[in-house]
Amino acid sequence: MRARLVIGPRRLRRDSMEGQLYRRLAPEESGELRLQPQDSEKAKTFVHAFLKRSMPKMKDEAIQDMLTRKAVVLEHYHKKQTKQKRKKTKGFTAKQRRELRLFEIEPEQQRYAIFLPLHELWKQYIRDLCHGLKPDAQPHMIQSKLLKADLHGAIVTVTKSKCPSYVGITGIILQEFKHIFKIITKEDKLKVVPKLNNVFSLELDGFISYIYGSKFLLRASERSAKKFKLKGTIDL
Repeated sequence: MRARLVIGPRRLRRDSMEGQLYRRLAPEESGELRLQPQDSEKAKTFVHAFLKRSMPKMKDEAIQDMLTRKAVVLEHYHKKQTKQKRKKTKGFTAKQRRELRLFEIEPEQQRYAIFLPLHELWKQYIRDLCHGLKPDAQPHMIQSKLLKADLHGAIVTVTKSKCPSYVGITGIILQEFKHIFKIITKEDKLKVVPKLNNVFSLELDGFISYIYGSKFLLRASERSAKKFKLKGTIDL
């Protein structure tokens, strides 16, 4: 008897709510909403179809259990759109680059005078980067900027090397790779100088900077994000 007293009102309340939900609209209400009146069966069919479209994909028992236990705000259910992975554009492989000879400089182009305008552009680029290279500028600040700067067009000299034949080579850097510099000398000779075990110097507006190649084994694009640590002494 107690169980009937507890369950009975809930059932009555649910039945009354369903009756209100599926009841036929009054003519004045349907006229205000500009709706065509429907009978209770059509209304029930519409509500079930609407819930099926709007509710997440769940079993009917789970939806019914959720509706009987708590109030649900009916709104349009947005399907989660899966993000499509963008296909990365594949560049040339190292083999393809060699076959196409993309990084080779033609013999008729290997002349020092051709690249002097490039050197002038590089000097202006460094002056702008270092805010004019003023006499009172701090050398370590200039050095830190040069370590991350683009060196294509810079005139460098090999000052120290474990291989004596490299010492004294001076010219304009035409290409920089991870392990080597390609330098064109005043004698119109293209030299391939490894960075490892070599020390390079470059001079601009009275400032002389030294580059220790063994600590410089990076591509030009990688050096811009590299943090170089100051060290007292560096071995070749």
